[in-house]
Amino acid sequence: MNKIKNLSMLLVAVVIMVATFSCSNNATQKDVKKVSILYPNWAEGIAMSHLAKVALEANGYEVELTNLEPGLIYGELSKKNSKGDVFLDAWLPHTHKDYWNKYGDKIDQLGVSFVDGTTGLVVPSYVTINSIEELNEHVDQFEGKIIGIGSGAGIHANTVKAIEEYKLDFEQITSSGPAMVASLQKAIKKNEWIVITGWKPHFKWAENDLKYLEDPKGVYPKDECQIVARKGFKEDMPVAAHFFENFSFEEAKLYELMGDVKKMGEEEGAKNWYNNNKAAVDAWLK
Repeated sequence: MNKIKNLSMLLVAVVIMVATFSCSNNATQKDVKKVSILYPNWAEGIAMSHLAKVALEANGYEVELTNLEPGLIYGELSKKNSKGDVFLDAWLPHTHKDYWNKYGDKIDQLGVSFVDGTTGLVVPSYVTINSIEELNEHVDQFEGKIIGIGSGAGIHANTVKAIEEYKLDFEQITSSGPAMVASLQKAIKKNEWIVITGWKPHFKWAENDLKYLEDPKGVYPKDECQIVARKGFKEDMPVAAHFFENFSFEEAKLYELMGDVKKMGEEEGAKNWYNNNKAAVDAWLK
């Protein structure tokens, strides 16, 4: 009888221990602060996303960065069981309006990372034309090419529209942000004419003497670089959400960050800029 009683007590103790461990484990898993940031292959998006990673990790978070095309980013954030949490470089309300029209009702807006987002056709300042309307008069000097970036970018679609609206005898060359910058710098070294799809913020403005071509038809609108998140992120992680609500740059500071990232690499550049601006960045969490 005593053996049965002792065995029963042992079983109860084991059950309690398992339950306690399970509850403790679940609580630990719930208390782990994990943030998943989705970002495109654009200079400002890369720099801002890596800065957010560095700052959040310095304040006790685990952060995962995933590089995706913009359409995939919007699609992922719109899912009920999204694997992503936030996107820091949503060009709204104009450049990404097609994505927003498709997914916006399933995504939350948190803040604005950069107020004066502009896009357009950009040339070195030594190029003697000033308007998109003048491009056709100099097709040969530009070799009939507009050097663009990825086809998923809103500026790519607007440039297709610009070619139609202005009846340009030009072809948009699809490449990437880094390839576009390489083509620009190569042309500038040779003092050659080149036209690219450009935008602000971007470090190329700090490193080169450039100008937008005037756009009298208004094909390229002004935007905000907004921070958007999956539904429920703000409720799940209110402190991190508050950080992103405050996450915002003036143009000169953003160029500093992008410059550090370009010179030192993504992680090291972001760490260097964070260490030099730690008090201001950490204040975004409070």
